[in-house]
Amino acid sequence: MDGKVKEQKRHQQKHSGPKAERKKLKKQGASTEEDGRKRNPKAFAVQSAVRMAKTFHRSQDIKTKKHHIPHVDRTSLEPPPIVIVVVGPPKVGKSTLIRCLIKNFTRQKLGDIYGPVTIVSGKKRRLTFMECNNDINTMIDLAKVADLVLMLIDASFGFEMETFEFLNICQVHGFPRIMGVLTHLDAFKNNKTLRKTKKNLKHRFWTEVYQGAKLFYLSGMVYGEYQTQEVKNLGRFISVMKFRPLVWQTTHPYVLVDRMEDLTDPEKVRTDPKCDRTVSLYGYLRGTYLKNKGQVHIPGVGDFQVADVNFLPDPCALPDAQKKRALNEKERLLYAPMAGVGGVVYDKDAVYIDLPANHVKQQQEEMRPTTELVQSLIDTHATLDAKMAASKVSLFSGSATLEPTDFGEQIGEKEGLQEECVWDPNTQRNRRKVVFTEEEEEGDDASDSSDDEDGDSDDSDQEEQEEDGDEDTLSSFLKEARSKSEQTERTVTDAPPVKKRKQEEVTEDAELPAFADSEDELEMSEEESGEEGEAVRAGDSGHCSEEDDEEEEDGEEESEDESMEEEDAADAAMTKQTASDSEEEEMGDLRWKEGLQQKASEAFLRQQEAAPNLRKLVYGSVVEADDSEDDEQELGGLFRVSRPQKSKRFLANAVDSSHFNPDASHDWDLEEMLNSIRDCFVTGKWEDGQDAATLLKEDEELYGDFEDLETGEVHKGQSGQQDQAENTESSEDDNDNEETLVKRDDDEVQKNKRLEKKQRLKERFDSEYDNGDATYFDDLKEEMQKQAELNRAEFEDVDDETRVQYEGFRPGMYVRLEISTLPCEFITNFDPHYPIILGGLGSSEGNVGYLQMRLKKHRWYNRILKTRDPLILSLGWRRFQTIPLYHIEDHNGRHRLLKYTPQHMHCGASIWGPVTPQGTGFLAVQAVAGTKANFRIAATGVVLDLDKSVTVVKKLKLIGYPYKIFKNTSFIKGMFNTVLEVAKFEGASIRTVSGVRGQIKKALSTPPGAYRATFEDRLLMSDIVFLRSWYPVTVPQLYNPVTSLLLPVGQKDSWAGMRTLGQLKFDLGIRNKPNTDSLYKPVVRAQRHFNRLHIPKELQKALPFKSKPKQQQAKGKTPRDLERPSVIREPHEKKVAALLHALSTVHNYKKKKAHKAQHNKHKEFLQEKDKQEEAKMKRQKEARKKLYRVMGQADQKKHRSSLKGAPQDD
Repeated sequence: MDGKVKEQKRHQQKHSGPKAERKKLKKQGASTEEDGRKRNPKAFAVQSAVRMAKTFHRSQDIKTKKHHIPHVDRTSLEPPPIVIVVVGPPKVGKSTLIRCLIKNFTRQKLGDIYGPVTIVSGKKRRLTFMECNNDINTMIDLAKVADLVLMLIDASFGFEMETFEFLNICQVHGFPRIMGVLTHLDAFKNNKTLRKTKKNLKHRFWTEVYQGAKLFYLSGMVYGEYQTQEVKNLGRFISVMKFRPLVWQTTHPYVLVDRMEDLTDPEKVRTDPKCDRTVSLYGYLRGTYLKNKGQVHIPGVGDFQVADVNFLPDPCALPDAQKKRALNEKERLLYAPMAGVGGVVYDKDAVYIDLPANHVKQQQEEMRPTTELVQSLIDTHATLDAKMAASKVSLFSGSATLEPTDFGEQIGEKEGLQEECVWDPNTQRNRRKVVFTEEEEEGDDASDSSDDEDGDSDDSDQEEQEEDGDEDTLSSFLKEARSKSEQTERTVTDAPPVKKRKQEEVTEDAELPAFADSEDELEMSEEESGEEGEAVRAGDSGHCSEEDDEEEEDGEEESEDESMEEEDAADAAMTKQTASDSEEEEMGDLRWKEGLQQKASEAFLRQQEAAPNLRKLVYGSVVEADDSEDDEQELGGLFRVSRPQKSKRFLANAVDSSHFNPDASHDWDLEEMLNSIRDCFVTGKWEDGQDAATLLKEDEELYGDFEDLETGEVHKGQSGQQDQAENTESSEDDNDNEETLVKRDDDEVQKNKRLEKKQRLKERFDSEYDNGDATYFDDLKEEMQKQAELNRAEFEDVDDETRVQYEGFRPGMYVRLEISTLPCEFITNFDPHYPIILGGLGSSEGNVGYLQMRLKKHRWYNRILKTRDPLILSLGWRRFQTIPLYHIEDHNGRHRLLKYTPQHMHCGASIWGPVTPQGTGFLAVQAVAGTKANFRIAATGVVLDLDKSVTVVKKLKLIGYPYKIFKNTSFIKGMFNTVLEVAKFEGASIRTVSGVRGQIKKALSTPPGAYRATFEDRLLMSDIVFLRSWYPVTVPQLYNPVTSLLLPVGQKDSWAGMRTLGQLKFDLGIRNKPNTDSLYKPVVRAQRHFNRLHIPKELQKALPFKSKPKQQQAKGKTPRDLERPSVIREPHEKKVAALLHALSTVHNYKKKKAHKAQHNKHKEFLQEKDKQEEAKMKRQKEARKKLYRVMGQADQKKHRSSLKGAPQDD
C-alpha cells in the first residue's frame, strides 16, 4: 500500500492572463495601482467628502499626539549609565529581581546588593541598579535621580501604601519612566481569580501612572529565581527604552556615589576621633556640566564645598568606546565597588586590581615554579628588610652562618640610622620605626623586641632558604647566565623591537643572577624571566594607570599575533644556548668562589646605601621589575617608557641625593652627556614604534591616497608608491598582468564612488529646497538637531583635560570629588544600603532666605496642617525642617494668615529655607521616623517667589466700651492705652456687636486711651465696640537639614527634629489648661422689667373696641373673716394623728406588697396558661394531621377503586 501512494499534483504557474501580467509588472517594479487609477478613475475618486475629512482629522490627531516639544540633545558621546531604582514594600522580591537582571545581562551571580551596581547591557547602554528600602528618606532621594523605576507589587496582597507614596514623590520631583512588576503570582491557584486580580491591579496602576503603562508579570520562581524568559523580556524592554529629560536633572549636575574613600590622616584620627574627615567620593556624573570648586549638597548630610574634582578612566566602559579589553569579560561587565565586585578600582594616581585568592593560585599553577617565592612575598605581612635582618646566610656547606650584625661592626661608624619593625594594631600592619645608634647603645631592648616581632615570619624565611639551598647547586649556571645576559644586552641595543622581543624570549630561562645583592634583586630577576610576571604586577597597586594598562594589553596582543613566527626562532636559540651552557658549566663551578668575602661586604654596603624603595614604604610590597628586559617598554606593568640606552642602567637606579652625595660624573657641559639624553626628547631618535618620523609615515600610509572629484584622478601617497615599487622589485614578471587588472578594478570602484557621492549630494539638495511636506514641527526638530551638532562640534577635537577647563566636567565622566569637611559620623556610621547623592547647587542655591509657595494638603492625608507646626520639606536636593505660615489672598490683595490649611483648596505658604528656582515642586511630611499605618505625605506644592514681597497679616480685634453717650456721639474707653495709640488710628472704622457702624474722631485727655467716636445711631450702654485691625506676622527663621545619614547603622530611619506643640504636651504628659472665656457656660439672663405700654387718649379714641385698653379694676384683698383659720391640735390629738399615719403607712405597704405578689402570681398563671395553650394547639395539630392522613388514604382508596371499576358481588 505504501508503494502505491499517489503523488500530489504540482502547482503550475500561469504564464499568461491578467494575474501573470500583474506579477510581471510587480517584478519589474511598476505599480499596478497607478495603472488602475488611469484605467478606472471613478473607482479611486472621493466617495464621501465628510468621511474623508474625518479620516484625515483622525490621522492628523494620531500623528500630532506622538509629538513632544523638541529639546536640544545635550547628551554626551558616552552617556552615563541609566539609573534603575527598584522600589517596593519589604519582602516583595526587590533583591531577587536585581540579581536575576544582573545574571541575565552579565551571566554572573551577585550575593547581597550593596550600593549601586553598574552593568553593561549593550553596545551603547549601561545600567545602574539601586535598591530602595522602606525608608521615606531613601524614597525621596532616589526619586530625584531615577531614570527608570521598577515598581514591585505583591499581587497576592495587593497595593501597599509604600507604592502610592513613591508614586506621589515621583509626581512632585519630575516623573521618571515607571514600570510595574507583579510578583507572587504563583500564590493564585485559580486562573479566574488570577486574571481578575491582574486586571484590577493593572487598571488601578494605569489610574496612578498613565493609561497604557507597562505592567510585567513574574509568574513564579524556580530554584529561588524568577523564570529566565520573563526576566529576559524585562531586560529587553529596559535595554530599548527611551527617556525624556527631566527639568531638575538636566539643569543640575549630580553624582550617585558608588565608591567612597577616607583620606584623613590616620594620626589625626587617632588623636581626635571626632575630627572632620577628608573623603573622596566616586561616581558617574549626570545631569549637566560640573564646575570645579563648586558647592554640592549631600542629602542626609548637608551642604559642602568641593575641594577638588578629577575625572578618572571609566571603570565600566562601553565596548565600542573601549579600544582594548583591559580585563576579562566577567570583570568588564559588572562594577559594584560597595558590594566588592569589579576587580579594578581607579584612583587619582593609581589603579588597584583586586584579584581573589583562587584566581591568583590558578594563575600561579600555570606559571613557572619560581613564582612561589613572589607569592609568598605577597602573602606575608612583614617587609623584606625585616626578613633580611632576621635571615642568616652560609657561604659554604657546613660553615658558620653570617648575620648582618657581623658586617654592621665594620661599618658602624658610617651608619647613622637603623629601623625597628613594630606592629601597629590600628592600621593592622608592621610599621618601620627609626632607631638611632645612640639609643641602641643606651639600651638593647628595642633590638630584642624587633627580634621577637620578626619571629612571626620565620616560617616563610625557612621556605625561602630551602629554595635558596636548592638553587646553590645551580649557582655556576646562574653566574654564567648573568654574564651572558649582559653581553646579549649590549649587542642587541640597536635592534628593532620585534627582534628584541625574540631575544628576550631566548634568554628568559637564563636571567637569574649568580649572586643576588638582596632578595629584591632576586625578585627582579625572577620577574625578568617570563611574560607571566603580569600576575605579580597585578598584586601590586603602585605606579598604575589605565593608559599603561591598555598599552600592556597592546603588547600582549602583539605577542599573540607573532607567536607563530617566534616559535621557530626561539627553539633554535634555545638549542644553541643549552650547548654553550654545558661547555661552560665546569668553569662556572670554580669561578663563583673567587672573592666571596669581598663580594658579600660590597653587596651589604650596596644594600644599606641604596635609595629607599618608596613603593615598599607606601604599599608594603617590593615587587619591582626595573632590571627586566620587558621594562624597556613597560614600567611597573603599566607605564611605557622609551629608553634606548639600556646599557647605562645606573641612570634608572641612581641614588637619592637627599641622603647621599650625588654622582659627580654627570657633567652636562660635555657633549657626551648631552648626547646621552638627546633621544629622550621629541626631536631625538626614538624607537621605530614611537619615532615621530615613523608615525608620520604611518599616517601618510593611512591618509596619503586621495582623489580629485572633478577630474576623477587618483593620487597615491608616498608609502603606496614605495609598496608598489617593492612589489615590482620582488616579482617583476608575475605582477605585470595583475597590475593591469587591479588598475581596471580601481577605476571602476572610483567611478562608482563618484556616482554615489553625486547622488547623495543631489538628495541633500532636494531635501533642503523641495520640502513641500515640511511642517513647523519638522523645522523645529531640524533646528534643534543643528544646535546639538554645533554643541558637539565645538570641543570635538579637544582633549579632555582642556575641555574640562572650558566647559567643566561633562555628564558621563567617572569623576572623583574630594570634600574636606565631612563630619566623622558620615564615615563611622556608613551604610551602603542608603544611597549617597552629590547634588550640584547653582550660584544662588547655597543661600537661605524667604520663599513663597503654593501648597495643598494631600487628599489622602487624614489630618489638616496647623500654622507654626514644624514640617519636613523635600525641595530640590534638600530635605529640611522648617516652620511654615499658611495664608490665603483676599479679593483686595491682602494675604490673611490661616490657622489651618483648607480642606480641598490651595493656599499660600511662607517659609525660611534654601533659595530654590521658581517652579520647583516640593512635598512635605510631618515625620520621617519609622513607618506609620497611614499615608505619610502631608502636602505638595510649588515654589512661587524668592523674596519677602508678601506680607502676611493676622486679624486683631480691639474691644472697647462706651461710658458716655450723646445722641450719635459716644465716648469709648478700654480699647487703647495712650493718646499716641489713638492718634495712630484716627479715622479708622469701628463697629458694635449689634451692627452699628462708626468712626474714631479724636483722642480724649482723660482717661488715657479714651476717644470720641460717631456712629450711625445712638448707642446703648450695654453695647460692645470693636475695631478690626491687621497685624503683620514675621516668618520664623528655622532651617534644620535632615541629617539621617549621620545616624548609627540601623537607626537611619529614626531621625527626629523639632516636635509640634501637641507632640511635646503628649510626650511630657501636660494637659492643656482650657481658657475660661472659651468654655461653654449656662447663660443666666436677668429678668428685664419693661414699662407699661402708654397709649395716648387721642390714639385710644381712634382704636377699634377690641384694641382699646380695658378699664379693669384691681382685685382687692380678701377680708379676714373670709380667710380659713388654722387648726391647732392638742397633744393627745397629735399622738392619735401620728398613730393613724403609722397604721396607714403599714397598711399601704402591705397592700402594695400583696398587689405585687398577686401580679407575679398572675404572671406565672399566664405563662402556665400559654404553655397549656401551646400543648393544646400541638395536640390539635397532630389530630388534624392524623385525620387528614386517614381522609387522604380513604380518598386514594376510593380513587383507585373507581379506576378499577365497581366490585362484583359473589
